[in-house]
Amino acid sequence: MGCEVSRRGQAIRLKAPGWKNVARMDEKLGQGYSEDEIRAVLAGEKQHTPRRKDAVSTPTPKVNLLVDIQAKLQAGKGAGYARWAKVFNLKQMAQTMNYLTEHGLLEYAVLEEKAAAATTRHNELSAQIKAAETRMAEIAVLRTHIINYVKTREVYAAYRKAGYSKKFLAEHEADILLHKAAKQAFDDLGIKKLPTVKSLQAEYATLLEGKKKDYAEYRRSREEMRELLAAKANVDRLMGYGEERQNDREKEQGQDR
Repeated sequence: MGCEVSRRGQAIRLKAPGWKNVARMDEKLGQGYSEDEIRAVLAGEKQHTPRRKDAVSTPTPKVNLLVDIQAKLQAGKGAGYARWAKVFNLKQMAQTMNYLTEHGLLEYAVLEEKAAAATTRHNELSAQIKAAETRMAEIAVLRTHIINYVKTREVYAAYRKAGYSKKFLAEHEADILLHKAAKQAFDDLGIKKLPTVKSLQAEYATLLEGKKKDYAEYRRSREEMRELLAAKANVDRLMGYGEERQNDREKEQGQDR
């Protein structure tokens, strides 16, 4: 049996024995696939050269950080390697390479970015915790002053009524001093209307809860930051990246002069 030929619109359709689908032959396929050209080939008047697909170029893979490190270790030369070898050993470098592999840090730029981000986050959490601790300490002191102020208010009112009598002061000195200290604290803080002890306790509880959450993340971020900075420092020493940057800075300073 031969090939079935049919026409649909301006396109010729071919179907050979065993084919499930037809093949459309038209000018959209490019040179060599028009009706006249196909007829010429079938008549033996022309030779058909199948169209070749363009080869897909494969992007050149980036040389990753591990390859650079291994090359440096194998070379075992240079001032950077000599300084590194005095402090570290191959076991430590192997641990660093394992860490880089496990965390997908196969490019130095990524390692540098991650280390910087971890440091920033750690510092942010540290600042948040310190701010919470500062405010909690303020609340504790303020709460004490408010309680003392309320407890000694009547005594101080009586002291004023007595015309600030020395005798009255001697008899109630402790309460009067507490009252004065509380008033001075309120003035220093610029407080015009005293907050309630209940509201201060609620704020303290909120701050304490937030501090506990932040501290849990703080410990994790501190560990992550230390690991990243240690890995980066190890790589920097071995590869001499720190030395290269120092040389670049010195060149820039020399050009500015």
